[in-house]
Amino acid sequence: MSIKRAVARTLVLSALAVVTLASAAVALEVGQKAPDFALNGTDGKPVKLSDLTAKGPVVIYTFIAAFTPT
Repeated sequence: MSIKRAVARTLVLSALAVVTLASAAVALEVGQKAPDFALNGTDGKPVKLSDLTAKGPVVIYTFIAAFTPT
């Protein structure tokens, strides 16, 4: 996998995690499919979640306190 593709995948998955965690009313339960969405990758081209999941499983990994002061 190319570096650009890996970065784009990471950005998309991070955005999905933020959206999911930010809204408890629409939070997904274990086993539910995430809604499809698209965000611009680092190259400015849209990256769709469905395109990533079509290639295999997607793992979402978040740093909950990554941008908070310590």
